[in-house]
Amino acid sequence: MDIWLVPSCALGGVVAGWFAAPLAERYFERPVRWARPGVSLTMAVTFGLLAWRLGGRAELPAFLYLAAVGALLAFVDVAVKRLPDPYTLPSYLIGPALLGVAVLTDGRPVRLVHALVGLAVLWALYAVQHLFAPGAIGWGDVKLSGVLGLYLGWLGLAAWWLGVLAGFVLGGLYAAALLITRRGSRKTEIPFGPFMLAGALAGILLS
Repeated sequence: MDIWLVPSCALGGVVAGWFAAPLAERYFERPVRWARPGVSLTMAVTFGLLAWRLGGRAELPAFLYLAAVGALLAFVDVAVKRLPDPYTLPSYLIGPALLGVAVLTDGRPVRLVHALVGLAVLWALYAVQHLFAPGAIGWGDVKLSGVLGLYLGWLGLAAWWLGVLAGFVLGGLYAAALLITRRGSRKTEIPFGPFMLAGALAGILLS
C-alpha cells in the first residue's frame, strides 16, 4: 500500500467535510457552531480508516462515497432525528454504480451479486421491524439499511453480520445508558442512524 494513501485520504476528508458541511446544516433547526468542524473531522477519520483497511483496492472510491454521505446523515440525524431522502435514495444508484466500476477492475462480478443480496436482505429485515415497531425503527432507518447492506454484502457474510449486529448493540447500549442515568425513558426517541453507520464501519474495519 502506498504510504501516502492514508494521510492523503484523511486530508481529503478534512477538505470534503469542510465544504460539504452546509449540506447537513441546511436541515438544522438552528445554527450549530460545531457542525462544520465535526463533519470535517468525521470524514477525515473515516476516510483515513477506510484507506487503511482497503488500501488501493478498486472499491475504495465507493466506500469513501459512503463515508461522506454517512457523515452528513449522522449529523443531521443527531440534530433533528431525520435521515434525508436526498442523501439516502441516490445512494441506491450511486453505490452499485461505483461498485460496478470496481468489478470491471477486479474481475469478480459475484461480489456485486453479494452486495445486492446484502442490500435486499437488510432492507427487508429493517422493513419488517418498522412494520411491527415503527416507534423503534423509522422509515428513514429502513432506507439507510439497504445502502449499508449493499456495502457490507460486498465484503462478505462476516462483514454483513458484524456490521448489522454492531449497530444494534451500540444503539442498545446507548438506550440502556439513557435509562440508567434517567436522561430518557422507554418512549425517548433515539436517532438510530449514527449507530447503524458506526456498526457498519465496525463491520468494514474488523471483518
